[in-house]
Amino acid sequence: MKTPLRIITVLVLALSIGLFVLSILFRIGGFYINTTSSLPVGLYRIVDEPVTKGAYVAFCPPQRDVFDWAVVRGYINPGDCPGGYGQLLKRVHAVAGDTVLIDETGITVNGQLFPNSIPMRADAYGASLPQYRLDAVLGESKYLLLSDLNPHSFDARYFGVIDRAQIVHVVHPIITFNLQKEELLP
Repeated sequence: MKTPLRIITVLVLALSIGLFVLSILFRIGGFYINTTSSLPVGLYRIVDEPVTKGAYVAFCPPQRDVFDWAVVRGYINPGDCPGGYGQLLKRVHAVAGDTVLIDETGITVNGQLFPNSIPMRADAYGASLPQYRLDAVLGESKYLLLSDLNPHSFDARYFGVIDRAQIVHVVHPIITFNLQKEELLP
């Protein structure tokens, strides 16, 4: 006769394996599950569309010290991208030709200051955060990616603009929930 503890252990193991396999099948099928507050939590599908202002994108962070540091601090997950980084999901807020200002007051694109874009000096544990600064017109293949939902997101305020070569997919939300939890970071 099986004990209740053994039954529970087998059920938990089966559930864990099932969720792992399901996440692999989702990715193979062209889906992302977002659990961070940088975008609405939910299910996103990869679409074959150009990268435009307002699009949601999945990207591999470029190999930079700021991303090494972000993995160590737990702001981003390790993953299969070069440098051992996990992919991030963000929204495109500026493209080539847009004038971008990133300073202590926040992020301004073409003269419009984005709400929730003031960079924080320290994270929830008191660790200093990088303070990226930019005042430029974006060149060809440059994109400004950030969260317009979470003022504590790890985004362009801390790592700057991203090159088109880093963007892996454009994604569309399928089912989302706006839970509005604030976390630092991503």
